[in-house]
Amino acid sequence: MVFKIIRKNIMIVLYHNSKSREFKNLRTYGSVFVGAMALFSTKVETKEFMADPITPWDKLRKNPNSMKAKMELMIMKVQKDFCRALEKEEDSEFKFLVDRWERKEGGGGITCVLQEGKVFEKAGVNISVVSGTLPKAAVAQMRSRGKNLSGEDGNLPFFAAGISAVIHPSNPLVPTIHFNYRYFEVEDGKETQWWFGGGTDLTPYYLNSADAVHFHRTLKDACDKHDNSYYPRFKKWCDDYFNIPHRGERRGVGGIFFDDLDSPNQTACFEFVKDCANAVIPSYIPLVQRHKFTKYTEVEREWQLLRRGRYVEFNLIYDRGTKFGLYTPGARYESILMSLPLYARWEYMHTPEENTPEYELVQVLRKPKDWLKLINEKDNDS
Repeated sequence: MVFKIIRKNIMIVLYHNSKSREFKNLRTYGSVFVGAMALFSTKVETKEFMADPITPWDKLRKNPNSMKAKMELMIMKVQKDFCRALEKEEDSEFKFLVDRWERKEGGGGITCVLQEGKVFEKAGVNISVVSGTLPKAAVAQMRSRGKNLSGEDGNLPFFAAGISAVIHPSNPLVPTIHFNYRYFEVEDGKETQWWFGGGTDLTPYYLNSADAVHFHRTLKDACDKHDNSYYPRFKKWCDDYFNIPHRGERRGVGGIFFDDLDSPNQTACFEFVKDCANAVIPSYIPLVQRHKFTKYTEVEREWQLLRRGRYVEFNLIYDRGTKFGLYTPGARYESILMSLPLYARWEYMHTPEENTPEYELVQVLRKPKDWLKLINEKDNDS
């Protein structure tokens, strides 16, 4: 096996204060491996990632067909593809800061963050590949949703690999997107339990039906390649999961969400997750291109900040992934809280006036729509 090692000029962001930046070329920041690699029982040309994998290359090569290796390399490619797609929409001076970190308990991650750009106020794309022993709180959380874990609390080895991204745009007419796809293994005695989870959802600040239809249709196409029942099931699951009970509204206009997916088999589940992850760019980038240069008012900006407050409430109070991360020993809080926006706003007893765009959005958040059925009905009437 021969690898070509290329030394590149890599852009590093140095923050002098919250508004100014200086970019420098570091010619010897590191080496990126690009070459032929024996993966999935065949030779595959690997592409440049945002950083070296968390698992050593030699270990990945020794176990090319293991789900751990396949998942790690898949999420690293998705991370790189999505970061590059976002950078193309941003002013050329703004690039992702890449932070590769390790966890003493096992594994690590690669956090990519772009802050205070012209198009994206904060964009975070994080992968983590971690292992160790499940803490009691995490075991209790898994059992509460039906996982049959018979081992003693605090004595269950686990492996988890996943990608998570949240993009908060500067323009309030561009929606926020979140996606997360993950693979989990738990060793329970002689048995290894595994499952996949994840989803993609959209949080607009102003309702645009064409955007919502495009987004949902792209996700449905990815689902339908594997099972026609996936989209309606996972769309409803998404609406139910991203709910803010104390507000009586959903976080956004939904998408898909699923967890504990372990059938029909491991390979089929992986291919489904991979297709969903690869559907993120075509589902979202056209919306950014459509609205990023649209002028907006101070009123629209203030509404965006109020809705971001709701985003923060959900993530800190209800989000299961955030809770699991905070429960995990050696947790890297900067990466876990990457999803939070730079700016948010709360006003006492704020209620939008009727017959306004802000009021229209809230009505949909209180009663989710079946966006694809809606567009089909319109097509039939025309």
